[in-house]
Amino acid sequence: MKINIVNIPEEGLTLPFSKEANYYLDILSEKEKNEFSHGRVEVKCSLKKIRETVMIEGELETFVNTNCCRCLEPTSIAVKNGFRYILMPANNKRLSEEMELCAEDLEFGYYEGDFIDLDPIIYEQIILPIPMKVLCQESCKGLCPHCGINLNMASCHCHIANTIGQFAVLKKLKI
Repeated sequence: MKINIVNIPEEGLTLPFSKEANYYLDILSEKEKNEFSHGRVEVKCSLKKIRETVMIEGELETFVNTNCCRCLEPTSIAVKNGFRYILMPANNKRLSEEMELCAEDLEFGYYEGDFIDLDPIIYEQIILPIPMKVLCQESCKGLCPHCGINLNMASCHCHIANTIGQFAVLKKLKI
């Protein structure tokens, strides 16, 4: 969704809108497409303009479908995230070879021309709250490293047999 900066009134602009499931597939290249999908995205945001600076505040809500990192079963995560950005014209960029960023700097961005594209911002806000290792449940037992059975659904004896063999040397250890 592209917003014309010229059309933002002095009192601000409030935009509730929705994005279709997996809308981001159109804006990413084949290499960048991730191994997850999301449902319909509900977004509420407000834009305010002070001279050339545009402030965006909002929240979004959706769910992400992916696989559990331990058992590889499909799982769904609810995503509800608030965001805030301050965008300035690209000609005001402060370029520096070495620049240390602080937390407030992550809210700043730049735009070019008279339009701001909200799609990359929304996509970023969907990805940020997803954990590095997604679990179907906290107590997920995962897969057996020897036979590959899902330990949440069944049990196997190869795991116990290999554990005894690996640590049998420790029985001889005297302290």
